[in-house]
Amino acid sequence: MSLQAGIDAAKEGRYQEAIPLLEQYCRNCAEQSSTEYCTAQMWLIRGYKATGEIEKALILCQRLMQSEHTKVSDWASKMYQKLNNPTPETEITEEPNTVKKAVGAAGVKLAMAGVGGNLALASTVTMSLMFGMVLVLALGLVLIADSENPVAGLGIAIAITLIFNVAAFFLSPFLMDLTQSWLYKTRWVELAEIENLSPETIRVIRRVCQQKKIKTPRLGIIEDQNPTAFTYGSLPNSARLVVSRGLFTYLDDDEVATVYAHELGHIVHWDFAVMTVASTLVQICYLIYTTARTLVRGAGDSKLGDAAKTASLVAYIFYFIGTYLLLYLSRTREYFADHFAAETTGNPNGLSRSLVKIAYGIMEEGSRAKEPSRLIEGTRALGIYDAKAAATTGNAYRIASKPEKIGRVFLWDMFNPWGWWMELSSTHPLTGKRVRALSTYAEQLGLETEFDMGKVVGEGKHLNKKKLYGSFFTDILFFGAESIGLFLGIAIGVILANSGVNNPGLFVACPLIGVGIGIIVKAFVMYPNYAKAAETDVLSLMSDPYASPLRGRPAKLEGKLIGRGDAGYKFGSDLKIQDPSGMLYLRYASRFGSIGNFLFGMKRVESLINMNVSSVGWFRRGVMPWMDLIELKSENGTVVNSYHRFGSFVTAGFLIILGIAAMVLFGGFS
Repeated sequence: MSLQAGIDAAKEGRYQEAIPLLEQYCRNCAEQSSTEYCTAQMWLIRGYKATGEIEKALILCQRLMQSEHTKVSDWASKMYQKLNNPTPETEITEEPNTVKKAVGAAGVKLAMAGVGGNLALASTVTMSLMFGMVLVLALGLVLIADSENPVAGLGIAIAITLIFNVAAFFLSPFLMDLTQSWLYKTRWVELAEIENLSPETIRVIRRVCQQKKIKTPRLGIIEDQNPTAFTYGSLPNSARLVVSRGLFTYLDDDEVATVYAHELGHIVHWDFAVMTVASTLVQICYLIYTTARTLVRGAGDSKLGDAAKTASLVAYIFYFIGTYLLLYLSRTREYFADHFAAETTGNPNGLSRSLVKIAYGIMEEGSRAKEPSRLIEGTRALGIYDAKAAATTGNAYRIASKPEKIGRVFLWDMFNPWGWWMELSSTHPLTGKRVRALSTYAEQLGLETEFDMGKVVGEGKHLNKKKLYGSFFTDILFFGAESIGLFLGIAIGVILANSGVNNPGLFVACPLIGVGIGIIVKAFVMYPNYAKAAETDVLSLMSDPYASPLRGRPAKLEGKLIGRGDAGYKFGSDLKIQDPSGMLYLRYASRFGSIGNFLFGMKRVESLINMNVSSVGWFRRGVMPWMDLIELKSENGTVVNSYHRFGSFVTAGFLIILGIAAMVLFGGFS
């Protein structure tokens, strides 16, 4: 097909080959208002621009400016301005006939107003607490140990850990270089090549490196259309800054510059050094935990054994706390890198748009690929954007004709308590919170904010707080229904035994029955009646500020299956469905468990891809939204049934029957 061949050639920079293919497609296309025709015209404009045929590009821009597709006409208007003014000082808004948005002055100090906390404080507190944890536990182990061997073993383990991490710290850039070259074919480039792609970026790089007195980082490009950017290294003067080709495809010049400025912020703040030290301390906590466990096994029922048990428990608690402190530190550093980019470029709105467009680019590339991107999955923690959070923002940008429609999907990020809960386990802040922080910087610079965040915040204040928080606290209890059932079962078993019931099986039976009942109760909350599932679309589901990862919302979607949802797993059983408003992951569950999932992924998924289907399931929203599939019907009559609720009931029934059998086996009641 000339369209896809032309697009592929243009993406790879082979414009002389791409232009004839795209022109041929446009001549043969019967429906000139179709999305495909507009796409071909947009790539032709890029091709004409790249080959210097500016007049042809301007003529096409004028045609597309009359398009009935709002996003196409807006894009054409922006491109028309750029072609007439190669070095624009301003940025056009999403709506026509409005005033241009100016970029603020670069280098102006911007107050964070409580956003993201205090970087120095976060780093100091995190590492101090971890140092304190390590010191207290180490001293405790030294004082309780009668034998020198466990302590000597711990000392050797800590010494090895420190030596390994110091070596890894200084060698990691070179090891990462090899990994990047092998996995992603990273190509190291000179400043001149980046300047051809984004002149504003080079100005930012030179200014930051000169002001902060650091060497220009080694610059790399990965030939992948999924937009991403990340930094790694040991010290600022040995840093690497790598981006994908997709960053230049989906972002405008000034937006690319803000992404580079964000990554330079990580370098200037010594983020790799701080995170390496902090993660080393977490590892040492875990070493102390394992050493204490060894002491427990060797000490038996003695004072040493009791003390070692206590130390083991405390060490694990410290390790657990340290892990979450590390994640908190990572999120804080993302906020400060955003702040650095806003100050350096004077363009916080540009970074807001970048975050949204990166999400959109990830979704667009994902919709074209049958398998999730290895680059995006492999660099998730390193990248400027958590790809798992791309679905909601990317889908909104895909179809939104007005910025406020995009902003509405941020309600969940900013106001739903599940957002705060899920963020605790994330290396990146939720997108809505980052955009809100960037909006405050735009206000300080006297700029209009992107995505009408003031209106979004105002709408959030009028959400039903009782519904938000009441459901959250109730759902937290349901989340732990199995554990609650276990403890209640143990308590009931003890009470019955103390009341004179002579059956040793109670101590096994009651906890099993309790867990089984807990699973059933949780299943009824997670999988409510779906008989009256309402027809809806992906974006409407994602814009629901009350959505929960636990309490499923019955919904019916119609769309096209476009690929698998399992990253890098060619036998994955999960699917991706796309409707006119966006893309969503469908999770399949076989009645035969993981073996059934594997067989379904191996034998049936490939035949379903590219089919138009109607699907019913339970929608859930976490950092990444998804739907637990109930039933899927294809246009040719194929029916696929999924058994999430069935699996829960089978597991619960088995545990209850096992508990009853234990009571009967051990003699019944007396």
